[in-house]
Amino acid sequence: MKIALLHYSSPPIVGGVESVLAHHARMMAAAGHQVTILAGRGEVFDERVMVRILPELDSRHKDVLRVKKELDEGRCPPEFERLRSLIETTLQTELRDIDLLIAHNVASMNKNLALTAALYRLYRRPGFPRLVLWHHDLAWTTPRYHAELHNGHPWNLLREPWDGTTQVVISEQRRKELAKLTGLAPDAIRIVPNGVDLNTFYKLEPKTIALANQLNLLGADPLFLLPVRLTPRKNIELALRILAELRSVYPHAMLLVTGPEGPHNPDNALYKQKLLDLRADLGLEGAVHFLAELSSEFLPDAVIADFYRLSDALLFPSREEGFGIPIIEAAFSAMPVFCADIPILHEVGGEDLTYFSPDADPHAVAVQIAARLESEPTLRWSRRAKQRYAWQSIYHQRIEPLIQECLK
Repeated sequence: MKIALLHYSSPPIVGGVESVLAHHARMMAAAGHQVTILAGRGEVFDERVMVRILPELDSRHKDVLRVKKELDEGRCPPEFERLRSLIETTLQTELRDIDLLIAHNVASMNKNLALTAALYRLYRRPGFPRLVLWHHDLAWTTPRYHAELHNGHPWNLLREPWDGTTQVVISEQRRKELAKLTGLAPDAIRIVPNGVDLNTFYKLEPKTIALANQLNLLGADPLFLLPVRLTPRKNIELALRILAELRSVYPHAMLLVTGPEGPHNPDNALYKQKLLDLRADLGLEGAVHFLAELSSEFLPDAVIADFYRLSDALLFPSREEGFGIPIIEAAFSAMPVFCADIPILHEVGGEDLTYFSPDADPHAVAVQIAARLESEPTLRWSRRAKQRYAWQSIYHQRIEPLIQECLK
């Protein structure tokens, strides 16, 4: 599918909308779409994304600024129509083969009203691409812009509903403002929030990203980490039974077991098979991931550290430990720790860990874990943010369905 993204400027120009534009373009390209950015300033920032620089789209173009000065005073100069016509002709050429056009802030801000007017004239013509108006800001509802806005054309284009388009805002607050401004029904306005790219924010290793995508780890809520070898003393079967109980409360809960089989005891292969059989019996395929199924090698320390950043809690039910390094690593990752009540872990972790017997009833432990997950605001907010405001989740849950819906 051929998608064009329209804004005044594009990366590497620094700005909130420019950053969102880059994330959207990269995700769309990664999903197999042919993506073009149309902007007045910018450069190629990703080899998968075409960037077309059309100077008159820029909010800081000399002609645009000269016209804007007059418009801000309430006068629409003759040069406005010349500029609008030039932009209209340019856009018509650039959009000839485009299936979907997403215009960011063009129909809501007065930074280049000639561009706004050109787009308004074009989109009503037969054969124009499906148009999505993506509103980050609304000039008419922002007091600092009121002195620049006046009744009549072209200022009123920023508060008209633009029939036949798809309207998108970034928050519920913006939806209320746009509905009141345009008279659109709130449920006719889509909300797609801005987000954070977890791969970049956490500086994840390529191997981590590949495994996270393969196992859908970003879809976990919560994700429990168990960084141990597959040996009986690690009591991994209890972790599986606890997760099975937790999934009645958290249906998307997952467990990631990172280690390979223990290297010194041939019985460890039998233990691994026992765990795989238990996973099947508990119906946890797709919820419990043993990286030993994917590789027999130890993962690099950097990848293990990444999994601490991606996970929500450490689940550590060992019957025996010499020290318990994972609970220290969890501390450095600001993760809650749910672990076996054995002396060494008490010695290291003190009163700051949540303990349970290595022979505990899985249901009782699940209740204990859920109580802590729900009682600590930081833990709740962290889990919610990962599900709602990670770009990867936003794209799969909201943007790609929006694209498909627009082209039906």
